[in-house]
Amino acid sequence: MFIQVVMLCGSLGIGSKIYKDIKKKYQKKNLPETAKKETHYAVEKTVPEKSCTDEEKEKANQYLALSSASLGLAALGIFFRPLSLLSAAGVVFTSIPLFNKAKDAAFNEKKARIEILDSIAIIAGLACGYYFVSALSAFIYFGAQKLRLATENRSRNSLVNIFENRPVYVWVLKDGVEIRTEFDLLQSGDTVVVNAGESVPADGVIIKGLAMIEEHMLTGEAQPVEKEAGDRVFAATLLISGRVYIEVEKAGKETVASQIGEILKNTSDFTSDVELKGQEIADASVIPTFTLSALAYPAVGIPGAAALLFSDFLDNMRVIAPLSMLNFLHTASREGILIKDGRSLQQLPEIDTVIFDKTGTLTLAQPGIRKIYSFGKMDENRILRLAAAAEYRQTHPIAKAILEEAHERNIEIPQIDTAGYKIGYGISVKIGKKLIMVGSDRFMNLENIAIPAAFDNVIKQTHEQGRTLVYLAADHCTEGAIELETNIRPETKEVIKQLKQRNMTLGIISGDHEKPTRIMAEQLGMDICYAEVMPENKADLIGQIQAQGKKVCFIGDGINDSIALKKADVSISMSGASTAATDSAQIVMLDNSLKKIPELFDIAFRFQKNMNDIFYTISWPGVIGIGGVFFAHVKIPVMLFLYSVSMFSGGMTAMISGIREKKRIDGKNSE
Repeated sequence: MFIQVVMLCGSLGIGSKIYKDIKKKYQKKNLPETAKKETHYAVEKTVPEKSCTDEEKEKANQYLALSSASLGLAALGIFFRPLSLLSAAGVVFTSIPLFNKAKDAAFNEKKARIEILDSIAIIAGLACGYYFVSALSAFIYFGAQKLRLATENRSRNSLVNIFENRPVYVWVLKDGVEIRTEFDLLQSGDTVVVNAGESVPADGVIIKGLAMIEEHMLTGEAQPVEKEAGDRVFAATLLISGRVYIEVEKAGKETVASQIGEILKNTSDFTSDVELKGQEIADASVIPTFTLSALAYPAVGIPGAAALLFSDFLDNMRVIAPLSMLNFLHTASREGILIKDGRSLQQLPEIDTVIFDKTGTLTLAQPGIRKIYSFGKMDENRILRLAAAAEYRQTHPIAKAILEEAHERNIEIPQIDTAGYKIGYGISVKIGKKLIMVGSDRFMNLENIAIPAAFDNVIKQTHEQGRTLVYLAADHCTEGAIELETNIRPETKEVIKQLKQRNMTLGIISGDHEKPTRIMAEQLGMDICYAEVMPENKADLIGQIQAQGKKVCFIGDGINDSIALKKADVSISMSGASTAATDSAQIVMLDNSLKKIPELFDIAFRFQKNMNDIFYTISWPGVIGIGGVFFAHVKIPVMLFLYSVSMFSGGMTAMISGIREKKRIDGKNSE
């Protein structure tokens, strides 16, 4: 009686909560036309098209609400018997999808699936007059469905949409006039005009103008690339400076970036491996349970045989496994780790190879000043002072590196009089009576400014090592150069050291040049190094490593890494990475660093241990129940009690582990 009253209160509370959620959704769908118009733009920009997962969630909410009502009616049936019959009708109605799955499994798939056993158990319970038991079974089933959907990967609705932040309008040149045109109307053959700070809207060829373009997210190049007439450009890249006229070759879904997105959508598979394992365990127990039930019939009759249909306690794995996962997902989030795909927790302990993308993953986006060269009378600080003055208002990574170095040296930056930009290559400013020019070797050549021949060997060596030189000239005379190098993330070496202590194989895959990539691999003690790899080939290399029997974790940050992220057994990106990378990765490091990677593996190992503990705690009541049917003639109510004990003990094992995780994190935070 007490249990039924408690279940009544619980079912009413759950049903009320779900009803409110459904009501809110209904109200949103029936907004007045004015409200719809006001919110249309925001919805178009941020809300993905409804997916199958959304529909599943709505159905799960509805059926859970109905099963809660049925459970409540069954509890009230102890006071007014006809309500039990209404409860039975509710159980049958909510079980129709379950019956359909059982029918498909029996007649189409020809497999013994857990849905068959669940269906027979519900029918047997109703036939024997155990309305409350049957209602509770239906409630547990839909509760499991609800938990499963809660732990499923939430990025299914936002896989990759390269054009999520696309421009609403672009400027198209027609008959010598720039006309504002809707992005969706852009076609092959159009001439589009792109200015500094804007993204390239389509793949094409520059027919006029000069520009510096940031292509890192697409190609993996560490530094911005200078482009001029005749050079190809790609959609989703960014103009740092300059102005170009581009003849469109591919627009919309035909672009390289969009094709990468389509590949990701076609290869998407975000089903939780833990839920699948629970399903497999439950399915594997169907035939043994039927066998036991059949054996029990001659000895204990129909009540005992029916009781054994409720003895499939391993079915609880489908409920408890997601609960355990939720606890560890919460633990990871408190550690600054967003785990979007629960199966990665199961797979991380099996990982034996970790592959890093180089640029933006092992390195920082902003380069550092390695050395300052002087060709004349100016010393290093004066060269840096003038370069910082010229770049003072610029925002690209090279300018930031120069300004940061000047700040660290406490150099006072002089005011400039005028600025004249040489698009894409450099900048000219007046400081007092001097004309100061800062830019690339191309810029100096365009201005007919000679670079000392004695510096040729330094230039060659610098380029071979993948470093960048920025020259400074005063009154058309080259005074010096600033050498920039890629900065390795400060935490990288310690992270690699800890991973090596786990006997993992480590490697780099990069689209950058061979020599700088190999130098970095040697500095960090990497076992594998691939350089000058095209975006579409990164996934192939991951596949080759997997073909050797390795379990691969890939860590990347760009659009060019997206397919490789999908190919790897476990994929990790960082919060500052491209949208495509963070959407594709199973795990995102929210602090935009690598330092929590070892902790991530520790969490996964603790989760694995907790899952093993849960398996044993939910199994022992089942063993007792089966023995009780044969030797003590226990019936359905006792089996239900043991079933509840199994659920409770498994849940407590999951929750205790969650409490321990919370205390561990709180302890770390208080240190």
